[in-house]
Amino acid sequence: MGRSRMPVGNEGRNDLCLFIEPLGEDYWLNPGEVFTVGPESEDIDVWFETFVSKDCITVWLYEDGDAAKLLVGYTVVDADGNLLECGHQRPSGQKFSAAGPVMD
Repeated sequence: MGRSRMPVGNEGRNDLCLFIEPLGEDYWLNPGEVFTVGPESEDIDVWFETFVSKDCITVWLYEDGDAAKLLVGYTVVDADGNLLECGHQRPSGQKFSAAGPVMD
């Protein structure tokens, strides 16, 4: 795995929301799962900024570590390399924000 890829694993007991900004896309990891975030193009050097809140990890991707070069072309894959789509495994009726799942 290259430097421009970041694995995110859920070692907890609850589902974990992986929230990718600035598009606000969510991917949900079951306990024990690992997803990998990276650029769509292999020739881009990506730096990651992460923020952790209750049951949620928010990730921002920057080209060459430059905050002015926010990367919106990224992929999220599971441990088998399958490309995941926004909302993957989202719990039914779950609302969320970058600060974490919203409880009613």
